[in-house]
Amino acid sequence: MFESVEPSSQRALQPLLHDVVFCVAAPAFAASSRDGQLRGIRAEGFYDHDRRLLHTLCLLLDEREPEPIGVQPLGPHQVRFTAVHRYPRDRTDDPTLIVERIRTAGSGETISLRNIGTAERRLHVQLAAASDLADIADVKRGHSRPVLRCAAARASLAWRSPSGRARITVVSGPRPETSGGPEGGTMTWPLVLLRPGESWQVELAVTGRAVPTPPGHPVAPTTPAPWNDPVVAGDRRLMGLVRRGLGDLRALRLADPQRTADTGPEDQFIAAGCPWYLTLFGRDSIWSARMMLPLGTDLARGTLWALARRQGRVHDHYREEAPGRILHELRPAEAQHGHGLLLPAYYYGSVDATPLFVTLLVEAWHWGLSDEDVTALLPHAQLAMDWVLKSSSRDEDGLLRYYPRAGGLRHQSWKDSDDAVRDAEGRHIEPPLALCEVQGYAYEAAMGLASLLNSRGQREAAQGLLVWADSLRKRFADSFWIPTRNGPASRYVAIAVGHGLTPVSGPASNMGQLLSTGILDPDGPGDIAAWLADDELNSGWGLRSRSAAVPGFNPLSYHGGSVWTHDTAIAIQGLCATGRHEEASKLVDGLLDAATYFSYRMPELYAGDARTDDSPAPLAYPAACRPQGWSAASGVAVLSALLGLKPDVTSRTLHVRPVPQWPMTVRGLVLAGQRLTVEVDREGAAKVSGLPEGWRVSPS
Repeated sequence: MFESVEPSSQRALQPLLHDVVFCVAAPAFAASSRDGQLRGIRAEGFYDHDRRLLHTLCLLLDEREPEPIGVQPLGPHQVRFTAVHRYPRDRTDDPTLIVERIRTAGSGETISLRNIGTAERRLHVQLAAASDLADIADVKRGHSRPVLRCAAARASLAWRSPSGRARITVVSGPRPETSGGPEGGTMTWPLVLLRPGESWQVELAVTGRAVPTPPGHPVAPTTPAPWNDPVVAGDRRLMGLVRRGLGDLRALRLADPQRTADTGPEDQFIAAGCPWYLTLFGRDSIWSARMMLPLGTDLARGTLWALARRQGRVHDHYREEAPGRILHELRPAEAQHGHGLLLPAYYYGSVDATPLFVTLLVEAWHWGLSDEDVTALLPHAQLAMDWVLKSSSRDEDGLLRYYPRAGGLRHQSWKDSDDAVRDAEGRHIEPPLALCEVQGYAYEAAMGLASLLNSRGQREAAQGLLVWADSLRKRFADSFWIPTRNGPASRYVAIAVGHGLTPVSGPASNMGQLLSTGILDPDGPGDIAAWLADDELNSGWGLRSRSAAVPGFNPLSYHGGSVWTHDTAIAIQGLCATGRHEEASKLVDGLLDAATYFSYRMPELYAGDARTDDSPAPLAYPAACRPQGWSAASGVAVLSALLGLKPDVTSRTLHVRPVPQWPMTVRGLVLAGQRLTVEVDREGAAKVSGLPEGWRVSPS
């Protein structure tokens, strides 16, 4: 099907990020081109709490820009830009003046000049600075804000607006001459004398805040990361993915300013991604915490409490809040997000975060979350499950659907773009819709919560959930399977069903997220595995979000053919859990090969082009977040899947079912507070040491 496009008035476009250099220390980050200059274009700037503090910081030497020669990450939070300043009259082509800028997210940068030549240098050094104090939502939709008037003071430049404050200050090094005005400000060092071998350095602090300070908004953590760093020996690609991912996750941590006790631990969670979603996102933060459970339960604990404190209490149409519903996203203030999307600071418009909250508590319980926290969080999980049950009873079919308000998110699961749901003819399918993976989430949540309630002696409530879950499983079997004559299996799962239980045709990756939920019939995992391994969905670099064989497939569409790192990792988990090791290994190899081309910092999503023997490296989606929370956590998810780990706290049993042909040794996994070592040989035989007292290992 072809869509006609009528000429329309010009609109701003979302900035592309494929060549942007980021350093991140949530809730702050800095973004620039590869030469380190900030020129006030695209998404460039220093940011904090969704506010752009500075969008221009341009260095000139003798009224010329230095010539860039390299970019070197010094960690997720810091990057070094190196350039040279050349002199046409020199008798050598070798650089003689080195320029270094070390930029640190949440802090500022240090500028160093180093004379490595044999001649004395006299330099005129100038920094041009400007700010618009724009909200990240305005930056994301390409909406330009006017430059603010700059006020100059001794060794500093400052900006203010009704919504923010910003300042750049020289905190060490020579004092500059400063000037300000309506177009920005400058810091000037009119004469810098450098003899051979000498250096000159100045340190700048970039500070600022939103006005007023948003109450209860997440802050930078002050304590170490709430997980254990494992030592992995095995496939070097997997080792690199885990190591780089954990580093990025440390940079994406945020802390809830509220605590369960004044002297208690910080409640930390993972922000969704940089630059657009550097805040608490229900679905994303939950998935990141789920993937990280083999390294300890403290991240899950912090995530659960941060969301429990903001759990829906009342019915509010604008916020799409309802009692028991889990927050979708938290922002400092209401914001326009483009395309008519107006969202409040507290927004509850997701259908999946609520059942996922329940499952995170259940899985954290199995991995060893303290009994005190489980007991305290259980009422929140029951309220969340009540929302699931009430929402699913809204229609006669009894499925969990979403009903968006005008001006809110149209689609309310992880595929939330406007065209996320299309049928096999390429037609957009409008809500209300019951998505396949959401039914799996709801089933898994009900079964897990029933087990938890049974362990607490609440058998009547548990039995009610089991009856409801069994009914949902039957409705799913009757409604979602689509028979097909052409394909690797005789049927596939519809991405969604609409009113009248009409299934949305066309294979999509969503069905991969059903494998671990338990909602499938006995033949379901085999049928889904065949589709996930087939070239229609498996690009060779990972799992496509939409089949390449249907109209409307676009390898660079947000949800219409691209590969999402976390989606591939979740499918791998499900394939491993259901014993589909061959299909899982195909996806693992593709994902790990792709990781090598991204220097193991996996983007939010990347192109779904088919891999061939001579195909080039995969391309990141041009506006993808990088680093991104659940992408960074996917290395741990794949590691755990290949080990086949599944704890059962009720029987004190750790089930271990490794995938053959993936030998490895992993030290530093955590179960019930105890550190484990798991060794797997090439045949898939496992040895576990360090089990908590009273626990045993069982091959599954």
